[in-house]
Amino acid sequence: MKISTKGRYALRMLVDLAEHQGTGYIALKDVAERQEISKKYLEQIVALLNKSDILRTNRGYQGGYMLAQTPDKYTVGEILRITEGNLSPVACLTDASNKCIRSPECKTLPIWEGLEKVISDYLDGITIQDILDQSGELLGYDYII
Repeated sequence: MKISTKGRYALRMLVDLAEHQGTGYIALKDVAERQEISKKYLEQIVALLNKSDILRTNRGYQGGYMLAQTPDKYTVGEILRITEGNLSPVACLTDASNKCIRSPECKTLPIWEGLEKVISDYLDGITIQDILDQSGELLGYDYII
């Protein structure tokens, strides 16, 4: 499994929106500049995210995007499933019901199912808020009052 730029950039965009959530709607060009991502490419990502009601949109002057919910409501797994389609490590697990004719006697299927579970559990256990919190720790922010 390889995460595409679409998935990685969507995550970066949502983290950026979360970092700037107190400033109202954020123009896509501002996110593109800060993240060094093409605005055109972000427009494609926004189209995917809008179908999933992750973003609030405001058109016109002072328009832009913001998260529809707080950053702790969005998991990395959810975002990657929207942009990547699924997180299955092998093709036979991409559908809810395994349609592979060999699945009843496949000796390796439990390995792939286990890997898929580990990937899903890990990515579903990380929220955008976790990413924000972790980046603050990595930067060594010290809040002493």
